[in-house]
Amino acid sequence: MVDDQLYKTCRPSVLIITDHHFSNHLPHIIYSSQVTMRALSLLAALSAAGATVTASPVGPAHAPRALSDSNPFVGKKLFANPKWASKLEDTYKAFTSRGDSENAAVVRKVQKIGSFVWVSSRSGLSEIDEAIQAARAEQSRTGQKQIVGLVMYNIPDRDCSAGESAGELSTKNDGLRIYKEQFVKPYAAKLAAAKDLQFAVVVEPDSLGNSVTNSAVEFCKQAIPTYREGIAFAIKSLQLDNVAVYLDAANGGWLGWGDSLPKAADEIATILSMASPAKVRGFSTNVSNYNPYLATKRDSFTSGSPSYDESHYASSLAPYLQQHGLPAHFIIDQGRVAYPGARKDWGDWCNVNPAGFGHIPTTDQSVLQNSNVDAIVWIKPGGESDGQCGLKGAPIAGAWFGGYAEMLTGNADASVKNS
Repeated sequence: MVDDQLYKTCRPSVLIITDHHFSNHLPHIIYSSQVTMRALSLLAALSAAGATVTASPVGPAHAPRALSDSNPFVGKKLFANPKWASKLEDTYKAFTSRGDSENAAVVRKVQKIGSFVWVSSRSGLSEIDEAIQAARAEQSRTGQKQIVGLVMYNIPDRDCSAGESAGELSTKNDGLRIYKEQFVKPYAAKLAAAKDLQFAVVVEPDSLGNSVTNSAVEFCKQAIPTYREGIAFAIKSLQLDNVAVYLDAANGGWLGWGDSLPKAADEIATILSMASPAKVRGFSTNVSNYNPYLATKRDSFTSGSPSYDESHYASSLAPYLQQHGLPAHFIIDQGRVAYPGARKDWGDWCNVNPAGFGHIPTTDQSVLQNSNVDAIVWIKPGGESDGQCGLKGAPIAGAWFGGYAEMLTGNADASVKNS
């Protein structure tokens, strides 16, 4: 954590131009915080030409706010989820039973490191309440401002290509309406009521990657319109002063190739145009994956890609986003990182062995060395299985995988051991 910075937001009123003669040439909504003398002159000219100019609040649910350009993670502690920490108790006991005090001590350090809380079903909305209660208690106990990391992960037809993390909702069974009314709305309402806490929300991991690269899969092709509409609705619903929204942008191995980068930016622009005038702070990458932030040794399967690690992926995608007028801020998951040579292909994503807990969450640019990156974070809680794949005996996705947690501990990054 580095020095505190002010995180300022405001709820601007807007000016709405209602004359249809100008509808094909000018945006209908102009944020009052962005109006300059040039804009005022333009509005005066429009008024003289007969256009009606009125002030109006933005709605319906939460008014979009003028986003601060401040990094929301700076000056805050990423909330350490006590529910995840409790799962690591068995890992601690496993090491102590073998007399391995060194790795047992590492477990105790891991338990204090912040990680994101996944909310992946309607019944799982209670996870938000528990996180809020625990974060408030920690904030009160330590006096240290908390930022609670959450993952929104319940889009209908989820994980349309791999299927290991298929969810409860289906487009064919009214899933999009249910997603909006029974998942997104109460999700947003809980955050709106917790104004004393700051949140960072990662929106729907893998959906963008599937939309960009898997349209040849019939199920994915049918899911894309649902992904777009559902995610746009989620972004609009999360326009809260205490929430920073990060749309998931897959990872460098998936979308970081030269021909995929502009397609990824185009798809992001499509979704955000549907969400307009709502905004995102930026994008999450490497969620639940194993790519290093800065590769110490380049794997052979990355040959020909400008995005051979996640920092380079952020730098590669950034200019394509900026061409669309979009923000180029990133948070990058380093909860688990594969050892060099552990994977034969970038498509190896399931319970990779060997791997270790990655660099601890940080906003320190001496570590990040990339002004586009807001923070290294831990989004996927290490020790939870990726699915019944990768390693023999692996449980279903999300279930605790004790042996894997032990491996991650033994291979933990030096920053973990020194924390």
